[in-house]
Parts: sequence; structure tokens; C-alpha cells
Amino acid sequence: MSVMLATIIQVLDTTIANVALPHMMGSLIATQDQVSWVLTSYIVASAIMTLPTGWLAGRYGRKAILLISVAGFTLTSVLCGLATSLEQMVFFRVMQGIFGAALVPLSQSTLLDINEKKDQGKAMASWGMGVMIGPIIGPSLGGYLTEYYSWRWVFFINLPLGILSFVGLLISLPKTERIGRPFDKIGFLTLSICIACMQLLLDRGEGQGWLDSLEIQIYCGLILAAVWMYVVHTMRTAHPFLSPGMLRDANFRLGLFFMFVVGMILLATMALLPPYMQNLMGYSVMDVGFVLAPRGFGTLFAMIIVSRVTNFVDSRKLIFFGLLLTAFALNLMSHFSVFVPAQDIVVSGVIQGVGLGFVFIPLSTVSYNTLDPRYRAEAASLFSLIRNMGSSVGVSIAFTLFSRNTRIQHAYLSENITPYSSWLNLEIPADTLLPGSNAVLAMIDGEITRQALSIAYINDFKLMAWLVLALVPLVVVLKGAAPKAVTVVKTV
Repeated sequence: MSVMLATIIQVLDTTIANVALPHMMGSLIATQDQVSWVLTSYIVASAIMTLPTGWLAGRYGRKAILLISVAGFTLTSVLCGLATSLEQMVFFRVMQGIFGAALVPLSQSTLLDINEKKDQGKAMASWGMGVMIGPIIGPSLGGYLTEYYSWRWVFFINLPLGILSFVGLLISLPKTERIGRPFDKIGFLTLSICIACMQLLLDRGEGQGWLDSLEIQIYCGLILAAVWMYVVHTMRTAHPFLSPGMLRDANFRLGLFFMFVVGMILLATMALLPPYMQNLMGYSVMDVGFVLAPRGFGTLFAMIIVSRVTNFVDSRKLIFFGLLLTAFALNLMSHFSVFVPAQDIVVSGVIQGVGLGFVFIPLSTVSYNTLDPRYRAEAASLFSLIRNMGSSVGVSIAFTLFSRNTRIQHAYLSENITPYSSWLNLEIPADTLLPGSNAVLAMIDGEITRQALSIAYINDFKLMAWLVLALVPLVVVLKGAAPKAVTVVKTV
């Protein structure tokens, strides 16, 4: 339970602050572009510090790093809630991301190590509940706290959870063997530059016009240079930052690819649905939270089932079934319109939640089946990073395509609207549609915009459905063999 709480508080903060941003603008005296750094700073800091988690756990002990991470994350959460300026908020969010980066990967590797092989499926199901449900309930919980209390409670909510997690870890978590592997500073620096620039590129690319912007061009140049330097350095050093033995495991590499795509689908869907419901259907923030909440229950239901059958059913079959359910749900969403009933959103959400639940846990288990146990902490860090990068890429691609499709569809629909189009079936004289009738033209343009937005959302959902279906044939390539025997290590 203590390990689960550590996972939940970190994952929850990736989405819970989103709905509070408009309320922060007034309190922190910030513009829309400036306040977005509240999210960007946390994501970039967390992504960078996820990388050295394995080395830190080996050097100082997993228990010590977990305790420091929980304590630091809880403290900086309170400081975020007390911030009185944008500069303070961004600084505390950076610190929050630094401390919170180790929570998810170390909680995963800890659950794998403290459970026997036959119980690892159940352990991954428990861990996955926090990872999957956190982003789903984050907007709902954030909207409720912001609406009825204050945006500051979005951060204060971590205080009781953090205290409970810290006390539980302090009492129950066993110590682990320490490994004195040298720290590859150049490898860490080059990868950090690459990840930071990639996150900034994805976050700011659409607003800056992508490669038309000098800022984005600089990010691209730094990414290419950093990757080149890392590859050359890794080939020449005796102790590279990422252990080559971990990356030689084909099953683990394929698992990383699957997790990247799952991350794209999970967060991209959750990023598209709230504005779809608010902007097109007129839902309030609280109504959006209530309608999307059943998606989390679907995920919870699936994980309970998976935890019970994982020892009897091939994990690849569960992944196959989950992918088909997810694709089916996205196909249902591709038939939405501006008048879609709430129950249709709930049904498709529950089906998608169940599908992702059937994919996420077996995938987390299968990816470690053939991996040497000594790489688990390091592999868990990379696994978490890839999932987060997938989420960032998915959201960026979804909104880029959405923006472009909206413009294209608006132009396509507009070119068929003329004052003498008999199929319009309007209850107003045609001569009122002449250029002088601004009010009527504005009304028609507003409806065209609504339809263009609806089509753009639908196209995104359809693309994600095909992307999930493309993964289905790759399931047979995964190896479902049982994990290697875990060697017993002495505690210190």
C-alpha cells in the first residue's frame, strides 16, 4: 500500500494541475503562455531525473532514495500550494519533478523484487492501478478541488498521502544491496539535453509553428547533436550510462515500443475529450469529470480480473484482447458528433478503460520476463521514461493534427456555402446572406466551425484506432516465457 501511494501521488500530479491553470493565472499574474510553464517545468524535470534513478538506487540503496523522493515530493507540493508568484511556482514545480521522478520506476522494481515469481502478476496489477487511474481521475479531482475550494488544494492534497506513504515505506520496506557502478556524467548530460529539448519541442512546437520557428530549429539541432555525442561516447566508454545488457534483450525492447504507443493513446485521449465536451457540447468542468470517471472504473475492473487470471492465461492473449477492445472503443469514438449522448461517451470510455487495463499490466510483466533481475531498477526507469515520452508525443501529434484538420475542414465546408445553395434549407431569405448581413454570416460561420472541430476530433480518434490495430500482429513476437529465477541478495 505504501508503494502504491508513492506511485499515485506522482502520476496524479501529471494531470491534476491542468484544470487549475486558468485559476492560477489571476493569482500568479501570468499570461496563458507563461502559466503553461507550470506543466512544462514539471514534465521536463521529471523526465530528466528519471534516467539516473537506477544508478541512484544502486549507489545509495532503493529504500533511502524512495524515502528521500517521497519526503521531497511532499514538501515541494506544499510549497507549490503556497507559491505567490509565477517564478516561485515554476521553481517549486521543477523541484517537485526532480524528487518525484524516482517514485514510479522504483515502486515498480520494488514490487517485482519483494514478490515471488507467481505473485508478480498481481503485484504489477496493483502497481498499474496507480499508474493508469492517476491520469484518469486527475482532471476530475483537480476540477472538484478548484471549483469548491482553491487551486492550491490541487497541491495540498499530496500532504496526507505523502505522509502515509513515507511512514509505511520507513516501517515495511526492506533494504537492498548497494552497487558501486561509476556514474557516466557525459552520458547523463547528453541524454538530459536530448530529453529536455524533446519535451520542450513537443510542448511548444504547435504554438511556435514547428520548424518555421528558430526556437524549434534550435531544439532539433541540440537533439541531433546530443544523440550523436551519446552514441559515440557509449561505444568508447567502459561504463555507459545505460547498461548495454539491458538493451540487448529483444523482449524488453519490444515492450518499450508497446509502452510508448500505450502512453500515446492513454494521455492523448484524455487530452482530447475534455475540450471536446466543454467546447462543443457545453459541459462544465465538473460534468466532464463525472462523465469521464467511469473510464477509471473500467480500468480498475480490468486490472482486478488480470490480477486473478495472470497465472493461468498467457499474457500475450490478454494483451491481444486488450488491444482489440481499445481499438473498438476508439472506433466508437470516431462516430461521435456535436450531439453525442453522454451515455455513448461513458460506454466508449469504459470499454477503452477495460482494454487499456488488459494491455498495461500483462505488458509490464512480459517486458521483464527475459530480463536479468539485476537490471530491474534501471529498466523500470527507462520503462517509465518511455511511457512519459509516448504520452508527450501522443498529445503533441493529436493536437497538431487536430489544429490542421480544423483549418482544412473549415475551408472545405465553407467553399460549399453560397447565398444561393438550395440544400441549406434555411428559414431566412437568401438575400439576407449577402455580405452586409454580418450577424447571419457569423452564425453560419460559427456552425461551420463547430462541425469542423467535430470532424477534426473524429479524425484523431480514427487515427488512434488504426494505430492500436497496427500493434496487434506484433503481440506474437513477444516472448511469454517465465521470468528467470531471482537471485537472493543480502540486505545492508
